[in-house]
Amino acid sequence: MPYSTAFGDHFYCQTDGRLECGHVFLAGNGLPDRCQGRRDFLIGELGFGTGLNFCETWRQWRQWALPGSELHFMSFELYPMRAEEIDRALSHWPEIDRERQALAAAWPDHPQGVVSLRLDANTRLSVVCGPALEGVRDAQRGFDAWYLDGFAPSRNADMWSPELMRMLHDKTVPNGTFATYAAAGFVRRNLQAAGFVVERRKGFAGKREMLCGTKPA
Repeated sequence: MPYSTAFGDHFYCQTDGRLECGHVFLAGNGLPDRCQGRRDFLIGELGFGTGLNFCETWRQWRQWALPGSELHFMSFELYPMRAEEIDRALSHWPEIDRERQALAAAWPDHPQGVVSLRLDANTRLSVVCGPALEGVRDAQRGFDAWYLDGFAPSRNADMWSPELMRMLHDKTVPNGTFATYAAAGFVRRNLQAAGFVVERRKGFAGKREMLCGTKPA
């Protein structure tokens, strides 16, 4: 179970991080339904961590994708892990062995700047190393969905700031979505103030609530 000494928090739910990804980020963003018939889809993520959310999304994307379509997954990570750390953390889930091995093999020894990986004909991964606010500011517009997966808001408030939430909203397409395990009141208010329509849903593994929402057209 990877643990961040910088933020004093685990990287994912201690019950089952892979199933949490499905419940919170995939279902919370209406996936795979929103991908049906799409030639390309851009997902943004705050906090790459071990790459678990990417690997699970990639695994499922291969089941949904039309021939010739492309998933671009862009994540923003201040403290990128080493390949052996990613490989060790993800080895807990045999369901994503194929994705884990491909990611660990392609991951650079010293990740910095923008790590850009073409992992198969239909999947591209970009990990922007550095502060999220700067990375999102410099990113292209056109995000279809966001995974807001920073450490707990009480431990990593910068990842949930009003300025960053406004920037996410600006970079999101009309009718684009977000989902997060977080349900803190100030996170919800910051997302609403940025312009998202926010909805509370049942959280994962006994967690009372999570948040998801849409950028109105």
